[in-house]
Parts: sequence; C-alpha cells; structure tokens
Amino acid sequence: MRTRLLIALVAAAATVWTNAATAGNIAYGVRTVVIDAGHGGKFPGAHYAGVYEKDLTLKVALKLGRLVEQQMPGVKVVYTRKTDKALAADLAGDLQARADIANKAGGDLFISIHVNAARSSAARGVETLVMGESPKEQRYNENALFANNREDLIDMSDERTAAIVRAYIQNLQFTYGEYSMAMARCIQNNYLRTGRHSRGIKPQLLRVLYATDMPGVLTEIGFLSNAQEAAYMKSEKGQDEIARALFRAVKDYSDYVLSARQAEEGDGGASDVPQPGAKAEEAAADAKAAADTARPAAEACDAAEHYAVQVLAAAEEVPTNSPRFKNYRGKVKRYAAAGKLRHKYCVGSWSTRAEAQRELAAIRKTFPDAFVVRCKGTEIAR
Repeated sequence: MRTRLLIALVAAAATVWTNAATAGNIAYGVRTVVIDAGHGGKFPGAHYAGVYEKDLTLKVALKLGRLVEQQMPGVKVVYTRKTDKALAADLAGDLQARADIANKAGGDLFISIHVNAARSSAARGVETLVMGESPKEQRYNENALFANNREDLIDMSDERTAAIVRAYIQNLQFTYGEYSMAMARCIQNNYLRTGRHSRGIKPQLLRVLYATDMPGVLTEIGFLSNAQEAAYMKSEKGQDEIARALFRAVKDYSDYVLSARQAEEGDGGASDVPQPGAKAEEAAADAKAAADTARPAAEACDAAEHYAVQVLAAAEEVPTNSPRFKNYRGKVKRYAAAGKLRHKYCVGSWSTRAEAQRELAAIRKTFPDAFVVRCKGTEIAR
C-alpha cells in the first residue's frame, strides 16, 4: 500500500514516469513537451481590430518553445504548428490533428495556447482549462465559449455522446486528471506572479484535450476583446512575459514530478512529496506494475487487470454480434459498470495503457468516440 501511495508519479498510465529525461547531470520530470498554438490558417480564432488569435498564440508558442529548448537541455519540444497554417480541412479534423501530433510524439505534457474573447469589453484575466464537465456544459455548453470558439467544444446534446464523454472523464481521473490539474495550478500561480488577474482553473469539454493521451491543459492568455489586454498581448514585452510565465510553469511541473520520482526511488515513503489523488495513484501504480512484468496481452489480462477500448455504453444488454458494432461484430466483450449505462462494450485486451492507446486510432475510424478504459476481470475498474 505504501508503494501505491507514491508510485503514481512514475507516470500517469506509464507516461509521466517512464518518460523522465536526463541531460548530463540534469534530470527532468518530463521528456517531451508538446506546445500547441491554437487556431491557424483559415481558422483564425478571435479577431478584433485586425488582430488575430492565431497570430498571438503562435508568437507565444514559439517563444515558450525556445525557452524550454534553451533552459531545459535534453527536453524535446514538439510544436503542432510553427507557421500560420491549418492542419486539416475542417475544424474538427484540425483539432484531432493536433492531438495526433502530440500522441505520436509520445508527449509527457500538452499545452494548448489560446486567446479569450467576450461580448463585454470589460472581461479580463487569464484562465487555464482542463478536460472536464461543469454545470454549464451539462446545460449544453450554454455561454461556455464565445461564438467563434463554439466548435472547439464537444457537443453534449446527443445522449450517446454525452454518456461516452462522461465515462471518459471518469476514467481520466484514474490517469492524467491529477497531473493536468497540477500543471494548471503551476500556470495560474506563475501568471499571478507577473501581476495578471486570475480567472482560475476550470473544467471544459474541449475536443483537443479529449483526444490527447497525456496530461494536458488549454490556457487562455488574455482577452482580445479587452483593449488593454489586447495591447499587452500584441506587444513584445507582453508576449515575453506570458512565455516566461508558461516556461516557469513547465519547470515547476517538471520539478513536481521529479521530486516525487526521486522520493519513490529513495525510500517510497517521503511524506512531504506532493501527491495526486488516491485513484490516480492506484491506476498509475497498476499501470507501472503491468509494464514491469511485461505480461502478454491475452488470456492472462482478461482474468486480471488489463486495458481495453470502450466503443459503446448501454442501459440494456446488446448482443455482441449486433450490427451496432459494425466491423467489430463478434469481437467485442461486455463489461459491467455502475450507473444507468451499466453495460460497457469494449474491444481488445492489453496489459498496459500504452499498448491499448496504440490501437485506439484504428478503432476510432469505426467508433470516433472510443477511448481506453481500465478493467478488472469483467468489470470496468473504478
């Protein structure tokens, strides 16, 4: 039990820990940081008085990347874009492409940079978003984002989609949720140090965070609809300060992860190490144990703890050869879970989350809302 209480910081689902980097005698808690400049190309985002969100986010992203490269040698920086371009023909594809870049790079941390906007020119401040659902989103995202960012959100008006997303959010708390919150706190704290007005940390149903398989945040660096903040974000001084605040947040988060890793490697019981929630700890401990033993992803996993890809949740039992499973007819397995949608149907069985994640892209071609879940025997693990 003592090992479970600290081992989580080895990596959320075998990512945070196993990707720790060392450059010379300098070790970091992250190895690959993915920096996402929001919008781009024909998707300009917010725009006021000839100033476009896509341009401001790119300038800050490049400045942040340079700081990481210069001051954290050995840490790899991956950009979703380095020029003014869209990554797909439509916005949904563009958002998925950003997540695909991050997942392919094996990122330890995903930071999406955006600029806010509001109908009121008095709105101001910085905020950082994590994947989750707030009461606003439960009412179909009423006023959650300004009109030009509406498509960034997952549409929860469809009951089936809403059920799948909510199951994903619940599963997220076992893996990356606590790490994302830790990074969000680091960002907001560093904004405050530069004198910015903090609007806090908020859960939001964002497509790009839903699709990335690593700790991730989306940070709003200011309001373009506020003349004073727009001038600040347009200025070289403002961009430099924002980039430095974000860099310090990356460094603080890396130190946070590394300190707990070193404590666990030492005696596994240092009480002063920052720790995530118990659920995340148990999940990461189990993921590391699975990776260390390198069990084959077959019958042994079905009987014990393993990972699968959930493709459907239903209130009533669905035959596994139902046409609803399309080309996976006869290949799905039913799992039990609490709640109204107590029948969960999954594809595959893998010993580690990383193995399941590698197959997720292929399965999403048939089931776009599919996601990885942790299972114990024939039940979805809690």
